[in-house]
Parts: sequence; structure tokens; C-alpha cells
Amino acid sequence: MHGMELTFDLVNDAATRTLGARIAALLRVGDVIALHGDLGAGKTTLTRGLVQALCGADEEVPSPTYTLVQSYDAPQFPIWHFDLYRMNTPDEVMELGWDETQGGVALIEWPERAGRYLPTARLDLTLEMVGEQRRARLEPVGEDWQKRLDGFRF
Repeated sequence: MHGMELTFDLVNDAATRTLGARIAALLRVGDVIALHGDLGAGKTTLTRGLVQALCGADEEVPSPTYTLVQSYDAPQFPIWHFDLYRMNTPDEVMELGWDETQGGVALIEWPERAGRYLPTARLDLTLEMVGEQRRARLEPVGEDWQKRLDGFRF
């Protein structure tokens, strides 16, 4: 069930990281965030804000472009950050520890490449450039995310 959509304008990288940190506060075990957006749209910047909010400000958050997956041990739960851009078939996600992510939180760049493995309950987060600044669009997929985003302010 798709419903409300929230849109936020992000004036700079700091605002993008702050949005990530605000979303981090909503996360629970088993959550999946599908990160949509072109190269350079800010997906890794937002992830950095989210991961550092949970792991501490000095946590290094590289882009997983070449490793395909980067994992973090946050105190509350593990976080997996996937970048599926270089993947050829959806089945390859199974080699990346896809199954384990139910015990934590998964952030997925290029989520459409996961095909049928992409869970139906998730938060779709799209980043795009509008003129000189970024715009983030949050779209809850499933009732649980709808409830959690109710009243979400940034």
C-alpha cells in the first residue's frame, strides 16, 4: 500500500546527513531502506549521516561501490549498506549476506537490481538534484512505515 509521500529540500551535504540521522532514529531491526537516485545524488552522504548517528561521528562510511556491501556494528543492531550497481543478476544478492540483514537494517543503493528479493515492506527514499540543491522524497511502502512517518519532521 503506497500512500503519503514526504518531500524535503536539502540545501547542502550537512542537511543531507541530518536527514539521514533523523531517519536513523526511526529504525528497527528488519528495516529496509531502498535508496533511489543517480550517481552523485547524495545516497552515500545520507547513509553517512544515518550510520554515524547510530555508530558515532568518527565511523568511516565509504561508498560500497566496489565491495558491493559494507557492514557496521551499531550498538542497537547491525547495519548493511549495499550498492548493487555492479551486479549482473538479482540472484547475486544472496552471495552478499542478504539473508542476514533480517537481524538488522539494510540500506540499498540501486535497489531495483535486487529484483524479487527487494522486500515489499520498506522505505523508498529518492534523492534528486533540483537546480543547485537536493530534494529527498520519502515514500513508505507498507503500513508500518506509514505509521512511523506520520508526523515526521526534518
